[in-house]
Amino acid sequence: MTVSVLIVDDQAMVRAGFAAILDAQPDIEVVGQAADGEEAVALSHRLRPDVVLMDVRMPGTNGLEATRRLMDPPPRVDHRPRVVILTTFDIDEYVHDALAAGASGFLLKDAPPADLVQAVRVVASGDALLAPSVTRRLLERFAEQRPPSDRHTLRLAGLTEREREILERIARGRSNTEIASELFIAEQTVKTHVTRIFAKLGLRDRVQAVILAYDAGLVQPDR
Repeated sequence: MTVSVLIVDDQAMVRAGFAAILDAQPDIEVVGQAADGEEAVALSHRLRPDVVLMDVRMPGTNGLEATRRLMDPPPRVDHRPRVVILTTFDIDEYVHDALAAGASGFLLKDAPPADLVQAVRVVASGDALLAPSVTRRLLERFAEQRPPSDRHTLRLAGLTEREREILERIARGRSNTEIASELFIAEQTVKTHVTRIFAKLGLRDRVQAVILAYDAGLVQPDR
């Protein structure tokens, strides 16, 4: 299957460069380009791309607001693309908030072309783009500056003690195999718990799970 991509960036040269790289791939097609978040939302609703590469810092409607709108579309729209945030900085508060809003990961603009291609393929397949350890580094920077949110803490109230243990380990970057070993349970049992955690908390993937664990104070930096 061909992966359709919408590129969003306020710099025409950046859009053109990304489009040239992606259109050279036999399994990827760039179906549209947008110069700001407002145009990105409109084009996404019309073109229904599989993946949106979203610049985070743009004049007017920025990538964060556009991501929120794509992840929470109006009733008449039933399409939600996978969003990859593009940023110049690996530690960027907009990135944190965009991931929390439902983006599937982030990519530095100066990443090698092969990383860009791989990012599109990874998120199109339904996986989160970045390893939990990378997300953790991003979140630890902001967890030092922002107190836990009572709103997020309340979201964890419905979890069982075992589910909280597993969520904490997800936030620390543990794989299902590692969690099973640490808790002396079967890996399939861990997978079942993870599915229930995601359902209870309304999470799409492990990236969002890591973000919520830090924002709720379940995990603290350097602990």
